[in-house]
Amino acid sequence: MQNFDVVIVGGGMVGAAMALSLSETSLRVAVIDQHSLKPELVSADESYSPRVSALTDASVKLLKNLGVWDIMVSQRVCPYRHMTVWDGEGTGEISFDADSVGYPQLGYIVENPVIRQSLLQGLESTAVERIEATGRLAFRQLEHGYEVLPEDGEPLQCQLLVGADGAESAVRQWAGIPQSQKDCLHHAIVTTVETEKKHQDTAWQVFLDSGPLAFLPLPDQGGKHYCSIVWSLLPERADEVMLLDDAAFCQTLGEVFENRLGHVVSAGQKHRFPLKHRHAKHYFRDGVVLVGDACHTIHPLAGQGVNLGFQDVEALAKELIRAHRRGDDFSGAHILGRYQRQRIADNMAMLAAMDGFQHLFHADDIGVRWLRNTGLNLVNDSHFIKELIIKQAMGIN
Repeated sequence: MQNFDVVIVGGGMVGAAMALSLSETSLRVAVIDQHSLKPELVSADESYSPRVSALTDASVKLLKNLGVWDIMVSQRVCPYRHMTVWDGEGTGEISFDADSVGYPQLGYIVENPVIRQSLLQGLESTAVERIEATGRLAFRQLEHGYEVLPEDGEPLQCQLLVGADGAESAVRQWAGIPQSQKDCLHHAIVTTVETEKKHQDTAWQVFLDSGPLAFLPLPDQGGKHYCSIVWSLLPERADEVMLLDDAAFCQTLGEVFENRLGHVVSAGQKHRFPLKHRHAKHYFRDGVVLVGDACHTIHPLAGQGVNLGFQDVEALAKELIRAHRRGDDFSGAHILGRYQRQRIADNMAMLAAMDGFQHLFHADDIGVRWLRNTGLNLVNDSHFIKELIIKQAMGIN
């Protein structure tokens, strides 16, 4: 039997960040995951991962504080300085620029494996116990704390159990924490594409009747230009698109994107997944607490999901460290309740915003179309409103 103060279930981006955030305290911390927790840094000539995140300034600050940002930069990150959003069924268009808020970039597009492997590399020099458990996990509540029971390993006891195990969180389900769930009625297709022209350090997003399409910039490789795409489609249309051969897929993609970066030259392997909004009705129960996708999931529209997770990590770690330093019960409801109060409003606001975008841009009513096109153009002409939007999106107070 191994004894810990905190056991984190899930060693993905958010779980690894949670472990690293607690690593410089005297808390005994373990992170357990079904996948390898040994870092394997991404090489410069390796194929791009189809799953990326758009890291905000707030997330980059956290990663710098954790000492892993330079590890990420040594692999590959792509700053973007501009963002262009337009209505593919109308005339509305809005552009954002980092210069308008005095920053060198709006954010960074980074592959998820680069983020995770950098965090795992950061854990190498800490006392955090990393446990790989290939089988299923079971959980048991004790008189004081919890027991994690790997199918293929030694049991772990802890005072605080952190669920960072993703949208289908076993921790959340076992703890009986209810969640609201809404089917977005769309599937996302993600892949990496080579484009004829440079992406111009710009994140591109077009709203179509069929759903939004994003081209997110990646670093050039071998003189070729790449973007990561997220294409949201109704399931029936997604079926058709997934069956297209590479040439037909690239042609179709280029046409709906209005060939803003020239022709789509080639595409990598396509991946598809259904889109759902989820939000836990409580972020904790007794000594169990949730972070990241275990707590909330949003539309991958702008690659923002991990930013919410990192904000969860920052808020929870702050409360746990403060309580531990003053000898308080860091697993107590008064501590975890403070974490919930700090995060629930921001998370719900982002969920509502994504939901609002979906309804606004899927509406066929001619009046709604006129309103959204007029609104985009009016906002584009207002420096003040654009500056507020940019700062909110960047996580700048």
